[in-house]
Amino acid sequence: MDIKEQINKIVEEISKNPNIKEQFEKEPVKLIEKLVGIDLPDDIVMKIIDGVKAKLTIDDISKVASTLKGVFK
Repeated sequence: MDIKEQINKIVEEISKNPNIKEQFEKEPVKLIEKLVGIDLPDDIVMKIIDGVKAKLTIDDISKVASTLKGVFK
């Protein structure tokens, strides 16, 4: 299983659907196993959760930076 691929897939789903984002915030393990379609070992699930959180944070920071850049032009 390619963890990076799964992270990107989950981030894409979360970005498309606010309900999925809310579910990720409440029950990340359950959501990831649902989206991936298999029961994963805890260490793999935690790596995916950490990767998704990091990617979402980077995307949010990038959006804020773009907005601020537009303000100061």
